[in-house]
This record gives sequence, C-alpha cells and structure tokens, in this order.
Amino acid sequence: MPIYRHSFQSKLPEVPTSIFSVMSALAHKENALNLSQGFPDFESDKKLIELVNKAMVTGKNQYAPMPGIFTLRQAIANKMEYLYGVSYNPETEITITAGATQAIFTAIAATVKKDDEVLIFKPAYDCYEPTIELFGGKVISVQLDPEDFKIDWKLVKSLISEKTRMIIVNTPHNPSGRILSAIDMLQLENILKDTNILLLSDEVYEHIIFDDEIHQTAALYPALSERTFITASFGKTFHNTGWKVGYCLAPKELMAEFRKVHQFNVFSVNHPTQVALAEYLKTPNNYLQLNNFYQQKRDLFLSLIKDARFEFTPSKGTYFQLLNFKNITTESDYDFAIRLTKEQKIASVPISVFNENGLDTKVLRFCFAKTDETIKKAAEILCNI
Repeated sequence: MPIYRHSFQSKLPEVPTSIFSVMSALAHKENALNLSQGFPDFESDKKLIELVNKAMVTGKNQYAPMPGIFTLRQAIANKMEYLYGVSYNPETEITITAGATQAIFTAIAATVKKDDEVLIFKPAYDCYEPTIELFGGKVISVQLDPEDFKIDWKLVKSLISEKTRMIIVNTPHNPSGRILSAIDMLQLENILKDTNILLLSDEVYEHIIFDDEIHQTAALYPALSERTFITASFGKTFHNTGWKVGYCLAPKELMAEFRKVHQFNVFSVNHPTQVALAEYLKTPNNYLQLNNFYQQKRDLFLSLIKDARFEFTPSKGTYFQLLNFKNITTESDYDFAIRLTKEQKIASVPISVFNENGLDTKVLRFCFAKTDETIKKAAEILCNI
C-alpha cells in the first residue's frame, strides 16, 4: 500500500485523545468500576423504550424534517413555558440535534470567525476549546476559583474586547457540579448589555439540581435570551446517552444561522426516538422527578464515603461528585487516577485536564449515575484507600 507522503498540517495539532476515552478504555482493560465517563449503568424507563419501539414498527424510520419533527419541538416549547414561563417558537427557534455536543459545535461553527475571541470558564467540558480553534477563533480562558468554582465577574468584564464574539457558560457545571445563581446571571446580563456578544449556555443538566436550588436558565433573562444559544440533552435527561438526541433554543435570527450549518452537518436526527420523546414529554413528571432521583444517589454516595480520607463539598447539580485527595498522596491527579484504576479497580477523571495550563488541585471526578449496588461497591473501595 502506498504511503501518504504529502505534507499535511493538522488543524488541531494540540488536541489529545479525550480523557473520557482514555479512562473508559483503561477501566474496560482493568475490569474496573467505571465512574469516569458520564453515563448511567441502569436501564431507562421501559415506557420510553416501548414508545421508541412503537414508532419503529409503525414506520417512523425515514428522514425526519431537518429542524426536527414538529411535535417534539412543540413539546419542548411547552416545557419551557411550563417550567420558566418563557416562549420559544417551535417553527423558528427550536432545532433537534444529534446530542448537545453537536448543538454546541453547530452554534460555534455558525457564528465564530477567524480571530474572534470566545471566553470559556475552566475547568471546561472538553469540546468547547477545540471547536473554537477549528473555526479560527481564539480561546480566552477564565480559571474558576479552585476551591468553590465561583466566577470572578470583574475579571470577566476586564477581558471583554472589541474582538469578543461569544461567552460560553455551563450550568449546572461539569465537572464541578456548581450551579450559577441569579446573581451570577444578572452580572453576566449586565456585562453583555449594549454589546453584540453572543452567549452559548450549555444547560444539559438542567433537570439534575439538588437541595431545592432552582435552575437559572439564560432564557429567564431577557437581555441574555435575545443573544443566547441554549443547548440541552435528552440523553442526559432520560438516561439514554447512546441515543445522542438533544436540542438547541435560540432567537429566530440566530437559529436561522444555526440551521444553515446544521442542515449540512447532520441534516436530520433519529426519527423514531424523536416521536417517542415528543410523547414522553407530555408527562412533566418524567423530568420533574429527576432532581430527587439523582439527589438520593448523591446522598447515598456521600454518606458511604463520609469516613474516607477524601474531602468534598456536595455537588449542587449534574451527576458528578468531586473528591479531593490531598490528604492521601502527593501524586498528580492524572497519575493517581491511573493508579486507582489499575490497582483499586475504580476509574475516575482527573480535573487538571479541564483546567487552564493543567492546574492540578488534587481533585478527581466521579460519576454517581449508577445503580445503588455500583455506588456501594465504589464507596467500599474509596473507604479503603
């Protein structure tokens, strides 16, 4: 076979293999409990599975409309009205996507040009930065406080320039589990008013918030919603990450640009799943009960490791919990995560890979979207470290 000899320059030369792939592969190789990647190890609601099957056997197997089937877009509009009292036009302001990551990619692709600056907060979900760079944008990183993950809004304001095209926020926040407060959103709103800066609000864990806190969607703030792409995930919400179905909300003008990219990137999304989700969303309790469902799992996990040598602050949202191991070893978080997987048979994610300049705060992320049996096994391991 001839060897490819033409010179080729990577568009993303610094991008490594995703830490999620690395740790999940190692967990599989070592037969370890995989609390690294964010997916449940329990089944989804049988009713939802039945609805997908029904859609398949009744012939909903060809291309769905490019923006998604109308009944699902209408169900999402109804949900936003029901939960937050805000209106999105299902015809022009809602698009069904192949997961939230595709929605994030498409929003950036549609709006970020060469030399545009995009502010992101670190630790950050790992798809933001390479996507910005892929389209010629410049990432401006803001490191969150390593103790409480709060945002320094004065610093944010000082980083705004004529080149700033977009700010990306994530609430509830992966990996920290922190949620943005109403005060945070008002400060962001104040910074962005009278500018042309766009906002990308990653809200995939909107239905997984604890301790009676309230999700502060960007849709609630008029000066934000008029400039915001909101991305969300049915995979995260309904325990089916492998289905890769999500959606994007945005004002008509922004959504028109979003769809220009979406139609040539994905065009349409899994049809029978859309049909099933449209029906499933008609029962609000299918998403309203998730806060309590996951809080019980968080509380079980933390109660079982309360006497372990790890330190922690209870997660306020998502299905992730950070554990600080500074009292256990001086190893780097990456080395410790590898050793735990190989020797103790439990896989986690080191937080330094999401931080600015690889800042190592001796913290690992564990996923508790697991059966109680898995949680108990994990806790037993952690208590003996």
